[in-house]
Amino acid sequence: MTGVTVTKTAKDTEAGKGAASGRDGASRKGAATETADGGDDEIRMHVIVTGLVQGVGFRYFTVMQARGIGVGGWVRNLNDGSVEVEVQGGRLAVAKLLSWLKVGPKWAHVESIDARPLPPIPSRHDRFRVFNER
Repeated sequence: MTGVTVTKTAKDTEAGKGAASGRDGASRKGAATETADGGDDEIRMHVIVTGLVQGVGFRYFTVMQARGIGVGGWVRNLNDGSVEVEVQGGRLAVAKLLSWLKVGPKWAHVESIDARPLPPIPSRHDRFRVFNER
């Protein structure tokens, strides 16, 4: 599997507005409480999210979404203004979080995400947590 870079278009931005898209951080219907079907492959991804993603609650809402979905990993701000995320879990659950990262909370403006696969680690993170390093 190769890395994936997603850049939002004007159409994506318009489609991402509103409560059904999850931009309010908590009301995306079922997104925060759904879990992946059992038996899907365990994967791990390293993600860089660019745009207006610091100072807008991006890390907090990422943690809340990740916990609701049932994936492990971490999130932190980078000095260049982007946000770094590492996530591990079932393929479907990770895909749900990646979809959410493309939108972010309502105050964010995501320009792109760069997601690259990593080998899964056997002792999977049991909780998603924020790294406050800057």
